[in-house]
Amino acid sequence: MTTSDFVVIERGEAPLLLSMPHVGTALPGDFERRFVSPWLARRDADWHGEKLYGFARDLGATIVRTTVSRSVIDLNRDPSGVSLYPGRATTGLCPLDTFDGEPLYRPGEEPDDAEIARRRADWFAPYHAALAEEIARLRQIHPKIVLYDCHSIRSTIPRLFPGLLPQFNLGTNSGAACAPALTAAIAAPCAESRLGHVVDGRFKGGWITRHYGRPETGVHAIQMELAIRGYLPEPETIDESTWPIAFDPDFAAPLARTLRAALDGALAFARSDR
Repeated sequence: MTTSDFVVIERGEAPLLLSMPHVGTALPGDFERRFVSPWLARRDADWHGEKLYGFARDLGATIVRTTVSRSVIDLNRDPSGVSLYPGRATTGLCPLDTFDGEPLYRPGEEPDDAEIARRRADWFAPYHAALAEEIARLRQIHPKIVLYDCHSIRSTIPRLFPGLLPQFNLGTNSGAACAPALTAAIAAPCAESRLGHVVDGRFKGGWITRHYGRPETGVHAIQMELAIRGYLPEPETIDESTWPIAFDPDFAAPLARTLRAALDGALAFARSDR
């Protein structure tokens, strides 16, 4: 394992790389003071993703994750600041508000362009340098690899999507980021679970999937956005007294089995001639 101040890399030799850009909750420097509340700044994290996918180590996967909160900088957004979903509500590279639209910063504490550039240099660039290095390392070993971008989100967020989000949301940048055979291999166990799944629905893949997914070069990228209810019991009211909930391996076990089958499918694809 290699660990910097905010990037953790666990290296494996299999043709599978897991990216976890939103599991971090650290608010370095004076961010706790500048945010409306530290809890609000951490609320939209992909809670316990590294624990949910702990089984991936047994598969020989490489895992790259961050410890820094997405409220400081979102490592899955276009670094230019261009929206990934034009015309739809979303959060930006250095978010000013939460998923629900609440302001993150105290008045006058919002980052200006110079600070955003510093954050890109301090946190965005090193994370993506680590991803690129691991992609290159694995491609030296394997003719093709799978980059599986791990995400989760609360099941109901009216500002972002209507109704209840399907359990499994696969994003392939409308098919441009990976071969159809990979999509099918991951979607099959999701369908078999009967928990609900969709391909390229509300979440088509963030910047990581869109930037690194180059099937013609042997790099097949796919995003998995999970509704959190599958591995954490979501309370009716989300506040500081109810959220986040501690990770319970027993509660998460059924979903983890489906995810294990999905990653088995991804590995089978990577090792095949398809």
